[in-house]
Formats: sequence, C-alpha cells, structure tokens
Amino acid sequence: MSRDESEPATQQRETTERELKFPCDDLERMRERLLVFEAERLAAGGAEENMVYDCQGELFEKREILRLRRDRAGWSLTFKGSPTFEDGVKIRTERESKVENGDEVHAILLGLGYKVVKRYEKKREEWRLGGVKVALDHTPIGDYVEFEGSGAAQVARRCQFDVEQAEMRTYLELYEDYRREHPEAPPDMVFS
Repeated sequence: MSRDESEPATQQRETTERELKFPCDDLERMRERLLVFEAERLAAGGAEENMVYDCQGELFEKREILRLRRDRAGWSLTFKGSPTFEDGVKIRTERESKVENGDEVHAILLGLGYKVVKRYEKKREEWRLGGVKVALDHTPIGDYVEFEGSGAAQVARRCQFDVEQAEMRTYLELYEDYRREHPEAPPDMVFS
C-alpha cells in the first residue's frame, strides 16, 4: 500500500542526548547518596547486551553509533550522531525505537551491508533525580555513573562529581584503550 501524496508525511522525532559519565569506585555509596537525595529508583540492576554495527568504518569515522540492544525492556534500535561537548557535557542527536523482533532487525542490518563490529555488556541500575536519569553501570572494565538530561551537570555536581573530570569516551572507546593496556582481553567488552 502506498501513501497518498496528499497525506502529510509521518512526523519524525529526534531527541538530543545530554550526558556526563564518571568512573565510580563505589556504586553502593552512590546508591546511598541517591537515597539521601530522595531519588526515585526506576529499575533494579539488569543485564544489557549491545551489538554495534558499521559498514566499512563509515560510522566509526564520524563517531556515530548504530546499536541494537536487548535489556529487561526488550529490544531497541538506536542511532547516535556525532558528539559535541559543552562544558564537559556530551551532546548528540539520538533516534531510538523499540523493536519487536531483534533477530529480524539484525538480519535486516546484515542484509543492508552492516556488520557487527563490537559487542558490549553492562549491568545497569536506573534512578531519576531532579528530572535527570542517573545510571549506575557495572561493566567488565569497572563501574561508572552516567547522568543524562538537561540538568545533568547540576545533578552530577550535587552528587559530588567534578564536571570537568567527566569521561568523554564512549564505552567502546574506553574498552579499546583498555585493550591496548591489556592485550590479553577479549575483542568484545563482555562478561566472561
């Protein structure tokens, strides 16, 4: 069935991700701090599996990400544009959609010429504080706290993080640097 040309095209929604990430050597203490601030716990720690796709390095070259994720909520497909930075906050456009059948989306992406270039896993616990999503992430290379939303910098400061010390690298970039120091590490950032 084709769309009637007199009908308006479907509205597409693009969001802007504003994010700060910090290494955290004590997630339990961070959890206690969030409770003191009366943050709302959105989800207990749950496993995430992520597959990152690229075609001849085109996305990697521009620092863009095409990701298929499976977590406690199901499957989702995400595209993240090239990042910019403003006062330590990483800003990038993001498009995300829930996916009913991740295996079929994977097959479609492969059919379009994309390949899985990296996989990474983490265990994520989600909170909300002052309109900002706070994620406590346990990864194979350490623990991190992410603040996401328009007030990310203010909430990070309230939680005693120095915004100027925010981690600018993605988990994929962090893992590549980790592998340079640990050549015995597996090619993907996954739990053994």
